Amino acid sequence: MKTRQDIAGFLLRIALAAGFLSAVGSRLNLWGPQSSGWKNFIQYTAEVNSFLPISWAPTLAVLSTITELTIGILLLVGFQIRKAAVAASVLTLVFAITMSISFGCKEALDYSVFVFSAGAFLLSTFPRYLWSLEQFSH
Repeated sequence: MKTRQDIAGFLLRIALAAGFLSAVGSRLNLWGPQSSGWKNFIQYTAEVNSFLPISWAPTLAVLSTITELTIGILLLVGFQIRKAAVAASVLTLVFAITMSISFGCKEALDYSVFVFSAGAFLLSTFPRYLWSLEQFSH
């Protein structure tokens, strides 16, 4: 029997997956003229991590893109949801902290990065996940 919590967990999982996959799609120009593009993403990565050497920006951009793509796909298909949700929570919390260090907390709050992190953490606490690959393996 599906409960409100089950449906909320599904919607939260899909919303988080969509957020990660949309961001990756934008930097890979999959959103057409609305895309940010790879070059702009590397520049933004350098700005967000202003306390690190600028030469690290391309590597951080690649690593974050791979991580976001992996988390987005895992959440979308419903595989290793708890681990993916914890990884999403940690990644977005680190992002929020680095944004706050580099720009002040207003930007992280305006972009709801702390909310995204908290939502991912909340998802990691759910006892089960409907409409997922995990559901079919039990």
